[in-house]
Amino acid sequence: MTASVDLALLRSDAHSPSYFALRRGAAGDDLVDFCIPCNPYFPTTAMFDDLRANLVDVLKYYPSDAETITKELCATLDLNPSTIAMGNGSTELITWLDHLLVRESLAVPVPTFGRWTDQPLETGKRCDMFPLLESQRFRLDVESYLRFIRERGSRVAVICNPNNPDGGYLPRHEVVRMLDRLTDLDLVVVDESFIEFVDAEPSASVADEAVIRPNVVVLKSLGKNFGLHGVRFGYLVANPQIAGLVRRVLPKWNLNSFAEVVVFMLKAHMNEYRHSLRLVAHDREMMIRQLASLTGLTVFPSQGNFVLCKLPEGRDGRELRDYLIREHGVYIRECGNKLGFNSRFLRLVVRPHADVQRLLAGMYAYLCADEAPPRRGRRRAPEIEPAPIYRLPGSVA
Repeated sequence: MTASVDLALLRSDAHSPSYFALRRGAAGDDLVDFCIPCNPYFPTTAMFDDLRANLVDVLKYYPSDAETITKELCATLDLNPSTIAMGNGSTELITWLDHLLVRESLAVPVPTFGRWTDQPLETGKRCDMFPLLESQRFRLDVESYLRFIRERGSRVAVICNPNNPDGGYLPRHEVVRMLDRLTDLDLVVVDESFIEFVDAEPSASVADEAVIRPNVVVLKSLGKNFGLHGVRFGYLVANPQIAGLVRRVLPKWNLNSFAEVVVFMLKAHMNEYRHSLRLVAHDREMMIRQLASLTGLTVFPSQGNFVLCKLPEGRDGRELRDYLIREHGVYIRECGNKLGFNSRFLRLVVRPHADVQRLLAGMYAYLCADEAPPRRGRRRAPEIEPAPIYRLPGSVA
């Protein structure tokens, strides 16, 4: 089960290398990805078969314009097209929000998704970073954040809910309370890229609030919850004035043909999609429980499709990452290059039970080693009671 990977790829950037880069540098195909936060249950096998059948046309012909694709998405998700702007991934929309609506300064809790700190700094804005505390399990305290914004004089405020990489979730009523207190700001952004995975309450999103407020934008990522990062599509929700402003600066054909085909497929597969989210929530609960059984590992609560962990004193996430990918064919996200973390922190994507057992075996071998990380088979992991496994008919694990 070992994998031969060019480990230099893992040290070359502030972000993780792409899965394709790792595969190009690997011998064999047996690499299990716990790094990229993707829905493992959607699309289904049948949907992938349909995509394969359309592959020639998808690659040969231009897509429809963004307006056509956006209208179809809105019809499927019951959204008003005048309040939506679709982008080539949520990062494209973050870039345009910075260029159009961030004039002086932006406040953001850290650690969080790196583009929220990197993007404004790249365009000469001041980035006011509010530290989330490990002692509070990285939970965002709204009152403290509001005081921070006022003290710094920030003109734009951002929160990611759930937050990436810790999965911390702020209840809807708390987010609304924050929006009510920040009506004088130029802009408040609620990045809900992982909101579809939340099961803490039935109505988690504040997108309905954004459409009636003068300074609020809600950001959505489709690649993460639909399990299609490579398609690169996402959207924002705002009042018609803000949404229209963003739509006008986006290229007419900023969405690709894969995005169009997927959007037009969704309406017929929404039941499978909703069920896939329930499967991820179930897997998350079981994965948190099993990770917590590893001696010395701290596991943080999560409402995302990933789990934040901290290694015990004396253990290093970079060493563990290299060991797992080399000896177990398991790829994890070590978070030492994220603001607010050190190399003892890991973000582990929620995956089906069989994959988690492979991860646990490798982590147990590393954590229980007396000296250097052992070769595979040196120590045997304890038997862990298997979780019930639920599958969609025709789903891809």
